[in-house]
Amino acid sequence: MTVVRSLLLFVLAAVAEIGGAWLVWQGVREQRGLVWIGAGIVALGLYGFVATLQPDAHFGRILAAYGGVFVAGSLAWGMVFDGYRPDRFDMIGALICLAGVAVIMYAPRG
Repeated sequence: MTVVRSLLLFVLAAVAEIGGAWLVWQGVREQRGLVWIGAGIVALGLYGFVATLQPDAHFGRILAAYGGVFVAGSLAWGMVFDGYRPDRFDMIGALICLAGVAVIMYAPRG
């Protein structure tokens, strides 16, 4: 159950961080305004909080593993919200990153 909880927290963190960054991007680059930017800032703050809920107590491990989730999640976000179509190398890279997440977070220790 701990792994499932951890995975759900990674997904929630990805939505908050990638969504927050996207909202800021939309507010600034697409000139949608301060409301979008403000919503993005709130979402980015939520991401920082969600990361603290991971069952592992090591900040460096959590953030390193989350980097792989961020890579894959960013590609998925781009597909859904911006019509981006990743090529096979994007997909291979994302899978490598997710394999790294699995090793960093869920390899047997001790």
